[in-house]
Amino acid sequence: MEAVPLHIIHLSQDDPKKCTARKLQRLGLAIIHEQIRRPPRRGFLLDPVAGTILGPDDAPSIEQGASIVALDCSWKRLDDSLAQVQRRAPTLEGRTLPVVLAANPVSWGKPGRLSTVEALAVSLVLVDRWGQAEEILRPFSFGEQFLKLNAQPLEAYAGAKTNAELVEIQWEFFDKPE
Repeated sequence: MEAVPLHIIHLSQDDPKKCTARKLQRLGLAIIHEQIRRPPRRGFLLDPVAGTILGPDDAPSIEQGASIVALDCSWKRLDDSLAQVQRRAPTLEGRTLPVVLAANPVSWGKPGRLSTVEALAVSLVLVDRWGQAEEILRPFSFGEQFLKLNAQPLEAYAGAKTNAELVEIQWEFFDKPE
C-alpha cells in the first residue's frame, strides 16, 4: 500500500521550537507549503469546523491519490486562517476529525486540540493506514503516548464502515455537545 501524500499549509503563527510540521518536513514525512497560493490540487483539508467527518467513505479518493492536507496555524487565529485557505484552495474538501485527546505538551488531555502530527496521524488511522500513522508519530516524544491515550477510540474509529457510523461511534467515548 502506497503512503498517503501528506501536505501542510504552514502559516508560521506558532512557536517554531514546538512545530511538529517542520519536523515532519525535515524527516521527509510531509511536504510543507509556505504559500497558500500553491496548495495541493486534490485532497482533504483538515478543518475542525467543516461539518463533514473524514472516514471510510473517503478512502477510495485516498486510494486514487488524494492528499491529506493539514493547516498549521495558531488555534487563536483558526477562523481567519481557514478563510484564507478556503479562498485559495477551493478544490480541497474540508473534513473534520472525530474526537480524540491531545497528547502534545501544549494541549495534553484536551479534546480536539491536536498538533499537526496528531491530526495527520488520526487521519491516517481513519483511512486504514496505521503503519504510516505510527511512522509519523515515532519521532515525537509524545507520539507513543498519543496512541496509548486514544487506543480505544482509535480502534473503534478504524472499525467504522461509513462516515455516518464513525460520527456515532465517537459519542460512545466522549460527551456529545448540546
